[in-house]
Amino acid sequence: MSGKLIAIQGIKGCFHEMAARKYFNGQVTTLECNTFKQLAISLSKRECDYAVMAIENTLAGSLLPNYSLISKYEFQVIGEVYLHIEMNLMVNKGTTLDQVTSVYSHPVALAQCDDFFENHPNIHLIEYHDTAAAAKFIYEQGDPTLAAVSNTLSAELYHLDIIASNIETHKRNFTRFLILANKAEENPLANKASLSLELNHEPGSLADVLLIFKLHNVNLTKIQSIPIIGKPYQYAFKIDVTWKDKTDYQNSLADIRKLGNLVDVMGEYQSQSFE
Repeated sequence: MSGKLIAIQGIKGCFHEMAARKYFNGQVTTLECNTFKQLAISLSKRECDYAVMAIENTLAGSLLPNYSLISKYEFQVIGEVYLHIEMNLMVNKGTTLDQVTSVYSHPVALAQCDDFFENHPNIHLIEYHDTAAAAKFIYEQGDPTLAAVSNTLSAELYHLDIIASNIETHKRNFTRFLILANKAEENPLANKASLSLELNHEPGSLADVLLIFKLHNVNLTKIQSIPIIGKPYQYAFKIDVTWKDKTDYQNSLADIRKLGNLVDVMGEYQSQSFE
């Protein structure tokens, strides 16, 4: 997959670029997108080869609008990658912590470092639209009183010194990213699938589906309900499953469909560890 153009949400140095580098094994050529919708449009117009999209975080939960984008544009999930989210305080070269009066970062990143900043009440926290953009901003300002909270890649790209590492309050924070394409790609190592299910509105319909997975030895790793656009108070279930024998998985889908349920395979791919 070398030489491919990968769409990311954010600018160079953001967590999405770190996820892209991890999945694609090193340096990547990225297409920067301001929003997830812009990312989806770029992929749908084939302005890039693949897209990397965050889908869930162990602290914040699922990104429901992103599920809707995947469905709307009928993307295929061809892979996943987990990224350990670590926050660092970074400054311009030669700056010390006692010089810092203001810190810029995304509001979620700042909130994830609240214990650290409670111990530094003299520092003013300023919300910024992106962690990597905050790092770029203070580099461009060149002001020794300014700092940013971001990742190690942005510190490297924008020539900043990290003066406090791993300042996040919760050390076991991971984000799962999906690798998206316009069409499915055959993967002989596939042992995981992302599915979208619309079930019959009958008592026990979800229980019936879960029992089918159990009987076929298919492991359910995630289930998330999201509203069906245009159908008030009706919900689809976004489900991730893994298997040891693909035949078991295929038979489970056949049995679920026999009950009259709608099953859309969003993608089949190789599962990854979050460690």
